Amino acid sequence: MPNTSTNNLLLLAARVLLSAMFILSGYPKLLDPAGTAGMIAGAGFPAATALAYLAGLFELIVGLFVLVGFQTRISAILLALFSAFTGLVFHSGAINVPDFPEAANGLLTMFNGLMMMKNLTIAGGFLALAAVGAGAYSLDARRRGTVAIAA
Repeated sequence: MPNTSTNNLLLLAARVLLSAMFILSGYPKLLDPAGTAGMIAGAGFPAATALAYLAGLFELIVGLFVLVGFQTRISAILLALFSAFTGLVFHSGAINVPDFPEAANGLLTMFNGLMMMKNLTIAGGFLALAAVGAGAYSLDARRRGTVAIAA
């Protein structure tokens, strides 16, 4: 990919958009992990509260790494794996809430499937970011001594 000002701005925008969800969902998990712990326990994992705190910490820190462009390729691969894992483990099954109407459970199952596809799509975005790197407007570029090139 040519190192142009436009491409570097696009990579910066991609990093902001891809990282925002993880930063904004990771921090609240550290303040109140109960909802996430419930999902984790419902999937059959032990130590759900500890895992919820770890997930929140991971999302916040690695999301910030992507935002500022620090260790971007590694961070992007980690978030791609995390997105795919959480999509497949927590969003791939049917929803069946007892005493809910069948149509409501069907709608919830459809939304759950959309959440799985969203996670897999985000994983694809992170893999693309891992392939091309953070761009010139990043800490990675500063560490390499690379400067932004005007188009």
